[in-house]
Amino acid sequence: MGDNSEVENMALASGDTTEIKPSEEELLVDAKISHVTPEHQPNGPVAGDSTDGGQVTLKKEVGLFNGVTVIVGSIIGSGIFISPKGVLESSAGSVGMSLLVWTISGLFSLVGALCYAELGTTIQLSGGEYSYIYEAFGELPAFVLLWVTLIIINPTGQAVVALTFSYYVVQPFYPDPDCPPPDEFIRIAAVLCLTLLTFINCWSVPLATKVQDVFTVAKVSALIIIIIAGFAYMAQGNTENFENSFENKIGEDGSIALAFYSGLFAYAGWNYLNYLTEEIKESDQNLPRAIIIAMPLVTIIYVLANVAYFAVLSPNELMLSNAVAVSFAVKVLGPMAWIIPIAVAMSTFGAVNGGILSQSRLFFVGAREGQLPQLMGMIHVKRCTPLPSIFFTCILSCMYVFVSEIDTLINYFSFVTWLAIGFAVCGLIYLRFKKPELKRPFKLNIMFPIAFVLACLFLTVMGVIAAFYDTLIGLAITITAFPVYFLCIKWTDKPLVFLRMITTTSFWFQRLFMVVGQQKID
Repeated sequence: MGDNSEVENMALASGDTTEIKPSEEELLVDAKISHVTPEHQPNGPVAGDSTDGGQVTLKKEVGLFNGVTVIVGSIIGSGIFISPKGVLESSAGSVGMSLLVWTISGLFSLVGALCYAELGTTIQLSGGEYSYIYEAFGELPAFVLLWVTLIIINPTGQAVVALTFSYYVVQPFYPDPDCPPPDEFIRIAAVLCLTLLTFINCWSVPLATKVQDVFTVAKVSALIIIIIAGFAYMAQGNTENFENSFENKIGEDGSIALAFYSGLFAYAGWNYLNYLTEEIKESDQNLPRAIIIAMPLVTIIYVLANVAYFAVLSPNELMLSNAVAVSFAVKVLGPMAWIIPIAVAMSTFGAVNGGILSQSRLFFVGAREGQLPQLMGMIHVKRCTPLPSIFFTCILSCMYVFVSEIDTLINYFSFVTWLAIGFAVCGLIYLRFKKPELKRPFKLNIMFPIAFVLACLFLTVMGVIAAFYDTLIGLAITITAFPVYFLCIKWTDKPLVFLRMITTTSFWFQRLFMVVGQQKID
């Protein structure tokens, strides 16, 4: 660190050293850490880990099996239970085309994950695409991604999964299809889910990890039950739903892109392990291995689950159902049908928990780069959890819960996400030519990232055509990053009264939440 103490640095930033009392010194800790290039890849400090000699350090505790679990547990959430309807509708009711979309979506996600394996082993920093875009294109594009992730991607994804959880919890109490659950009841249940898991993640990282383990087992078990039941039903000669499976055709209104949006939404989460790169043991080996094991496994489970759905439910029955797994269970399991909604609710509950657990690392990296308020990079002094960032994203997620159409949320999520991921993979291509000297333990044929970027471009353009107004909303929110960047980050000569207000407000929240910032790296 420099000659000045951390407290003095904060005071200088506010422009007034006399405002800081001695009793405040233990709380005011600067959270900004300069960006580190791949040539100096650190074991940098990340909150929530153990300390060593007074420094908050990052421990490499994620092994190969843990990496596979992170990917599988993050992917399998609500998508496989809600997206079959969206994929089939956008596929014009074609069973064969729907299964093809699920298969291609899995392969497409595998290619993207392999591109991220190269990025993660080349730029061995946590934060996923944020760190990759920062390294390749600089701080402005990275901030745009950080901004839209903070206010769109993360909270909308959490809201979608929480709404699915609440629907599966509430629906068994309303078995009559003519009397659906009250919309307000579903949304209140989703808010309760988000707030409960926010409390758990704020209270204890080990507790949040245990919750993730339990609910990952539950979601895999639910899919295994569905697959076994579906194939047993099909073995009895019930194969009529697969006859003439490609007889319907896709229209020319861009619906095929929406079909892939719904399918790819079910695979969302394949990049979550990259948010934890600095915590992976032998990351240059275990990151690619975890991806190569996890992605084909999830694809096989997903395709087999959809075959089971179509074996039991006709295309019309599936499209009329708002809870495909429940409709499946009622028809196949009879009096034991209650198992499926409970298992699905546990699955989606765990998916929300996994999102909270992993995405908080991204916001820590953003605070480490000085692109988020210092408060967002602070941790609880006793619990060692990122309480402010978790609390803030919970509030945003609860707000998105009250957006009327869940499909609209999925469209917002897909447009912004694939645009950002495609841009990150563009960084891979750029770095191949700009910095060929970088060590690349895992290296793909250049045609794979090029094809992936072109596919992302196709999805984005077709998504704009098919859901123009939804895309405009997402684009409008994205553009707000530019004035925020120039006003809050680039503009350094701010009025003294404003700096004092920020310092006072931050200190007040520090005392309220009992949090401190990360320490600087020398």
